[in-house]
Amino acid sequence: MPAAAQQESSEEELAKKTQNPVADLISVPLQNNVNFGAGVNHNEMIYALNVQPVIPIKLTEEWNLITRTIMPIINQPSLFPTAGGAVHSTTGTGLGDINPTVFLSPAKSGELIWGLGPTMTLPTATDRDLGSGQWSMGPAGVVLTIQGHWVYGALMNN
Repeated sequence: MPAAAQQESSEEELAKKTQNPVADLISVPLQNNVNFGAGVNHNEMIYALNVQPVIPIKLTEEWNLITRTIMPIINQPSLFPTAGGAVHSTTGTGLGDINPTVFLSPAKSGELIWGLGPTMTLPTATDRDLGSGQWSMGPAGVVLTIQGHWVYGALMNN
């Protein structure tokens, strides 16, 4: 019976790590976003799949560097009338702007888990309607706590 309890504990620890954006665990979460009611007549749907690899890098015994990159793959139909082609269509399918974030986080944290660092937007969209066409950079932070089976926290960036 002790082996079963240990396995359950290991599974619970792994489940907690997968919910922690600054855990020392390589993961590739996929996030599906479907926006209904888009366009002039509110009858279009925009779909975006965010591929979000998270890669921890151990800097020292006390600090980790966590990279979290969002790579959106977008399908956006034409949202506005094109006036017989006289107005640019807003349709597009492809890669959106890539958004890497890097967090410096304590390797051994207590009940409060945190990370701070920069976030960037890289103008990598394969179609001008799928991205901003601009470089940007700002601060990012994450704070969370794991209580039993629940993870409470916030991830903020500007």
